[in-house]
Amino acid sequence: MTRFRPVGCIFAVPFTHRPAVQLLREIWYLMQKDFRLEWRQRAALNGMLLYVGSTVFVCYLSFVRGGVLPAPAWNALLWIILLFTAINAVAKSFLQESRGRLLYYYALVRPEAVILAKIAYNAILLLGLGLVAFGAYSLVLGNPVQQPGRFTLVVALGALGFASSLTLISGIAAKAQNSNTLMPVLGFPVVIPILLQLIKAAKNALDGLDASPQPIYMLLGLNLMVVAVSYLLYPFLWRT
Repeated sequence: MTRFRPVGCIFAVPFTHRPAVQLLREIWYLMQKDFRLEWRQRAALNGMLLYVGSTVFVCYLSFVRGGVLPAPAWNALLWIILLFTAINAVAKSFLQESRGRLLYYYALVRPEAVILAKIAYNAILLLGLGLVAFGAYSLVLGNPVQQPGRFTLVVALGALGFASSLTLISGIAAKAQNSNTLMPVLGFPVVIPILLQLIKAAKNALDGLDASPQPIYMLLGLNLMVVAVSYLLYPFLWRT
């Protein structure tokens, strides 16, 4: 038997006696809430798109007029843009949640559902921003990628890696004072291993080499590890 219990005025979470099914339902409805709030507050999304467009335009003014941009520099600049876009996009995950709303979630859903829903939502958001940045970047700076399918897979894994690591950091920063400053300070050391593997995997796709898929496997392993750590540690952070 299934019954519904309200979670705010935005959605209702169906309650079942199966923990796994209930967790998935809570994640789904929390993601719906985030998408609806993002659509209602489109200024933040427009600001992120403006940031992507402005950085790509600055790169165009700086490098294209001075000559052809080498492939390694093209790759490095793209991931710098995607990294700072991810930090700006994920920073608001918990910072925009009021204390009263978090207490309300505490009474209705499990902390595991909250962190997994935030990671999934941020991964989808960063994937969309990453594809937009890649398209705009390729349009103005050329596209030297020899394996577009593999490169798109790397961008998707990068979106998941940035989302999973930075979402937990955002939750930690939201509990402290000066959270806007703490977010990049804590985020960079966590993101560096993922960024190194992303650059290596993207370079293989850029050069069109049939290289070992080890960087892809490393990215998958790092992403799964960070998601698992977030799943295990966030309940303790939730209670503070």
